[in-house]
Amino acid sequence: MDRNSILVLPILMFLLLFRVANSEVEDDVKEALVQFMEKLSSGNALRDKNWGWNTSSDPCDDNWAGVSCDTRTQSVRKITLDGFNLTGSLDAGSVCSVKTLVVLSLNDNDIGGNLAEEISDCKHLTHFYLSANQFSGNLPDTLSQLSNLKRLVISNNNFSGKLPDLARISGLLTFFAENNQLSGSIPEFDFSNLLEFNVSNNNFSGPVPDVKGKFGVESVSGNPGLCGEPLSNACPPPPPSSEKKSKHSSNDRFLIFSGYIILALLVLLLIAWKVFGKNKRKNKEDGDVKKKQVALEVETRRNKPTSGASSGIKSTRENKSEYSLSSAESGMNASSLVVLTSPVVTGLKFEDLLRAPAELLGRGKYGSLYMVTLDNGMVLAVKRLKDWGISSEHFKRRMQKVNQVKHPNVLSPLAYYCSNQEKLLVYPYQPNGSLFEFLHGSQNGQSFDWGSRLHVAASVAKALAFIHEELRESGIAHGNLKSSNILFNKNMDPCISEYGLMVVNEIQDNSIVAHESNNNIIGQIYSTFKVDVYGFGVILLELLTGKLVQNNGFNLATWVNSVVREEWTVEVFDKTLLSEAASEERMVNLLQVALKCINTSPNERPNMDQVARMINTIKEDEERSVSSVE
Repeated sequence: MDRNSILVLPILMFLLLFRVANSEVEDDVKEALVQFMEKLSSGNALRDKNWGWNTSSDPCDDNWAGVSCDTRTQSVRKITLDGFNLTGSLDAGSVCSVKTLVVLSLNDNDIGGNLAEEISDCKHLTHFYLSANQFSGNLPDTLSQLSNLKRLVISNNNFSGKLPDLARISGLLTFFAENNQLSGSIPEFDFSNLLEFNVSNNNFSGPVPDVKGKFGVESVSGNPGLCGEPLSNACPPPPPSSEKKSKHSSNDRFLIFSGYIILALLVLLLIAWKVFGKNKRKNKEDGDVKKKQVALEVETRRNKPTSGASSGIKSTRENKSEYSLSSAESGMNASSLVVLTSPVVTGLKFEDLLRAPAELLGRGKYGSLYMVTLDNGMVLAVKRLKDWGISSEHFKRRMQKVNQVKHPNVLSPLAYYCSNQEKLLVYPYQPNGSLFEFLHGSQNGQSFDWGSRLHVAASVAKALAFIHEELRESGIAHGNLKSSNILFNKNMDPCISEYGLMVVNEIQDNSIVAHESNNNIIGQIYSTFKVDVYGFGVILLELLTGKLVQNNGFNLATWVNSVVREEWTVEVFDKTLLSEAASEERMVNLLQVALKCINTSPNERPNMDQVARMINTIKEDEERSVSSVE
């Protein structure tokens, strides 16, 4: 045996062993699937030659009935056997041994028996449909361990007993359980996240959870023991204590009577103290206000003005703002606040903002952000800009133009205050945080899967394309687009905040070559809008990778470009997306859009209208894919 044969032989043996091991894994999957089908059909179903589901064929290569595979990895992804007249029972242990399974649909059959605890082994399952069968018994508690589940449909069966703690599945979008015999209370689902919900015609009891106004009577009807909205029957008050009251002795009655007299005297004293104290405080506050205004004027003359990023008086929701929102000028009056065309804050005055408690939310390069709670309970967000370097007239014209362009995914200002040294912008407060917080901070139990991220990308792109077109002649772009400026409203829809606060000469983009001094304004405006495209591209990279834009010398755009150049594209994607079996093809397509947006040459970047159309195509492909398994 020559030397070359000696070297090649071990390699051939390794490849042979690897192939044998791989075939054993495939054989295990086939055997498990065949056993799963045998339990479903009880061995009595006769099928044609194209049925498959036997160990002598391959589920992917031979196209087993109802089986869909990932063509790249040749792994089973979906089992859809709706309306196949299947009987028998569901062997969860066998089917869940297929670790790549994401969709299991057995609707409209005649399958009976219990749902086994082994269903929790289907770790990657996102869609689970059992509607219109003969399942019975209690649902296993392990069902709540399917953390990737998006759609759960168990309607029209004979399930009974209490529901497991399905509220633990934070990303659940659909839950249908109507027409069963389920009992107990309805779990406290995350109804702000649920898109579809129905538990009608069961035996549920107790108060209906707060469904956030999203679901009507039909979703909970047919449960005689339920009460509370949206049902017409209110929940009864809690029963009184069953303890019997003992007879009071004469001494007891005397003590009680004396107590009432003392209580009445205390109430009278409290009322008197309130009346006199209120007048005294009012006089004191009037004096304090004058003192603070004088002090602010003196301090302003003594010190140089500070930037909004480092100025502002800290305040809390419990304490008055102490003029943390006030100007450092004197002569402030109600007319200095301009209320824009919004019925939300009709009649709002500048002094209303001054008196309201203000909580500092954060400071940035161009100013501070406060949460202000008015006397009527309305909560506003106020952006305070200091020493901005833009004239009052320019600022007013800019705000009026921004206000004329409305889009549901762009947060328009409600009012503004403008002086030579300080400017305030009033916005509706958005309670659900920012895109930055969802990607890099606490999500408060909210799911942020591939579908949610694609929805954000498409919504922001469409809104940005619209407002770019409407304000192009005015040259007003966003100028500071980033994930912390994408806020979520009460319906968890993304909104672009702080649009138009950056002026042309303040925009920084390292990829744009500085204009010559004789360049005209059209060139500047063009580059301004291209900066927004670049910022949006970086947001797409955040959505796809889950990584910070800058972190200890790490630059996200540079890193992504280097990984793509090395042809390791899949390595850039967030592991959370990969674990939920998100479409790699559509993620790669979105990555290609992001790379076009962050092109180092502004002239090579697409405009936002082109970007929006590209992302909408990806979103439509995703929706078709999801609907095909539903």
